[in-house]
Amino acid sequence: MKLGLGLYKSVLTTENFKFARQAGATHLVVQLVDYIQGGKNPKLTENHLDGWGITLNRDKLWQYEDLAALRKEIEAQGLKWEAIENFDPSHWFDILLDGPQKHRQIENLKQTLKVIGKVGVPIVGYNFSIPGVWGWTAQNSGRGGAKSIEFDQSRIDVDSPVPKGMVWNMRYDTDAGDGFLAPVSREELWQRLEFFLEEMMPVAEENSIKLVAHPDDPPLAEMRGMAKLFYSISEYERLLDINHSHANGFELCLGTLQEMQDGNIYDFLAKYAKRGKIGYIHCRNVIGKVPYYREVFIDEGDIDMVMALKILKANNYDGMIIPDHSPEMSCDAPWHAGMAYALGFLRGVLRTLEAEE
Repeated sequence: MKLGLGLYKSVLTTENFKFARQAGATHLVVQLVDYIQGGKNPKLTENHLDGWGITLNRDKLWQYEDLAALRKEIEAQGLKWEAIENFDPSHWFDILLDGPQKHRQIENLKQTLKVIGKVGVPIVGYNFSIPGVWGWTAQNSGRGGAKSIEFDQSRIDVDSPVPKGMVWNMRYDTDAGDGFLAPVSREELWQRLEFFLEEMMPVAEENSIKLVAHPDDPPLAEMRGMAKLFYSISEYERLLDINHSHANGFELCLGTLQEMQDGNIYDFLAKYAKRGKIGYIHCRNVIGKVPYYREVFIDEGDIDMVMALKILKANNYDGMIIPDHSPEMSCDAPWHAGMAYALGFLRGVLRTLEAEE
């Protein structure tokens, strides 16, 4: 298995590449969307009920020269760029909304995949959701009073509609005016996903890219008037039924699967690691399930992370694992400390499994 770290756009710096390597990571997942702010100290533990921010990049597609330069910087620090996570909402909002620009946007995404393939990044993750990640609140509920993320449905209005000009909890049109998006049924959203996969998978195959889907977090069947597709393990498995491309797979988040009401994550890991359908894995631990759960340190919570890694190794999974989120620790670099702690735990387990073998 490959030990990796996910870095947001605002922290794609030489200093953080060095940090990742020093903490034991060998691979990176890169986010090119500026939805996590924080400069040197990124923060997930904020209340983002009004959105992650604004993205105004409709005609500013990712360019080969920029990505190639970034890859060179990453490799200069002894790391490999293994994956990109998330498309820019301003590049594909009408694909999600079935709007008038969806055909132009799908052609742009195809061009983006070609650029990514040329750069040599083998995995692209996406989250096919209109409301996106929404509903979190931040509480000092972690071990030792660490600040962490909770989802408590009783604290929010889960039916609060999505404003016009917003998808994936980001504003892509600041001139959209007042009003809200019309509700979308599950049948409609499945049709939109099928269109997306049918158009994108041949290009992914041609460019040696695995295109992998993240499950819905929070895993509710409906939120903000919008159906969600991957809110249960059984629904998540339908992804492979609607498109049989070898490039189609899971961007697997253990925390999100554990938050779901159905299924067994250990069985899921064994089944799909064996089939080679997992692009990479977010190793995040939680306590509870919807309608209430909270994120905790990687070595506690409802997931036996050691067992999970043993199952992956037994089924010859050779992909990447990354810490994903972590509670913030009480120091001058809360995010970095949390990530270093999680990386150290994962590296220790992996080394132990290797020694046992």
